[in-house]
Amino acid sequence: MATVPVAANSKCRFELADGIWYPPAVIRRDLSNLLLRAAGQHPAVTLTGPRQSGKSTLCRGLFPGKPYANLEAPDTRSFATDDPRAFLAQFPEGAILDEVQRTPELPSYLQGIIDDDPAPGRWILTGSQNLALSESVSQSLAGRSAVLHLLPLAWSEIARFERHPASLDEALVAGGYPRIFDRGLDPADWLRSYVATYIERDVRTISNIGDLVTFQRFVELCAGRTGQLLNHSSLASDCGVSQPTAKAWLSVLETSFIAFRLPAFHSNQRKRLVKMPKLHFYDTGLACWLLGIRSADQLRSHPLRGAIFETWVVSEIMKHRTNGGFSGGMSFYRDKDGVEADLVIEDGGRLVAVEAKAAATASTSLFDGASRVRGLLESTDRKVESVVVYGGDEPQQRSAAALLPWARLHEHGMGIGVVG
Repeated sequence: MATVPVAANSKCRFELADGIWYPPAVIRRDLSNLLLRAAGQHPAVTLTGPRQSGKSTLCRGLFPGKPYANLEAPDTRSFATDDPRAFLAQFPEGAILDEVQRTPELPSYLQGIIDDDPAPGRWILTGSQNLALSESVSQSLAGRSAVLHLLPLAWSEIARFERHPASLDEALVAGGYPRIFDRGLDPADWLRSYVATYIERDVRTISNIGDLVTFQRFVELCAGRTGQLLNHSSLASDCGVSQPTAKAWLSVLETSFIAFRLPAFHSNQRKRLVKMPKLHFYDTGLACWLLGIRSADQLRSHPLRGAIFETWVVSEIMKHRTNGGFSGGMSFYRDKDGVEADLVIEDGGRLVAVEAKAAATASTSLFDGASRVRGLLESTDRKVESVVVYGGDEPQQRSAAALLPWARLHEHGMGIGVVG
């Protein structure tokens, strides 16, 4: 597969929507406004997300005057662990502390420093392990630190590169990790190294997994189930592990922002609804690589192309909601009669039912699912909007639903916060 070229304007200065200028990062990230606002209101900001999602680059770009300490470095981590008070005393005006989950006791020492001087924006903490870092922050820095999440690039961000994937299949295979686009790397080569690093290093720090070969097989099996109902028993059986082990390993994937569970929609209506969650990956490029898909040509004829596109739509909307400061409010609808919507967004008093269709040609059949779900969920006191995101290029507004091209998903409100 051809490499993704570096954008000519990727190092330019740019202006935020509120008129604030800040130093250049790789590209402008949609989370920037929210991160700056949080730093203006809280003594500390904790930024979590998967490895290589751009946390360090973003923080160093937005706060160029702050000292920076990477706690992945053995000598820095040793200093912070052995003498945390002396380590923090180096930074009387605060600092960016990267990969802070590597020193889980450090937030406890930060608590006293922040209480003595609660000036906003002094401390910026980043970490790649959601559970470990969240527990440490919630115990030590409750009420003192805002917690934000930086996920891989949304399409609105990828599109800021002068040259980016030109087709849907290229976008799905490339995924959204910034390094691929910033350095013009072949996604397959970079993702190969990413998976090796994740399996060999990160997993050992999160959980005591002895059989890494079986765990990697488990991750591959999860990729094969992206966009599908999550059956722990079936997954465990196919991998040759116990069901408790499968559940524990799935928690590892969630903790490290590799995959997430999308809950089933709950309703008071009499329809019998499916209760199993769906499994989705945050990054379709990673899911494709785990499935052995190395190029857009391979993906076009792959039997899981529709499920991968569904995952892309769901994760894309999650990224936009996260970048806009929204959390929760996402589920999927499926009843025992087979009526379903890939995503239901709860936005105040309304619902948005979203269907993902990888087909590039608009046809009446694309609207069937969204229209049926709308009819089931709409009531006198609750309006339901139906949206079909498809693989084509032309938007349409029909009575049954709005038809939205995949590349323009970020332009639609649908409760996701337009931040592009």
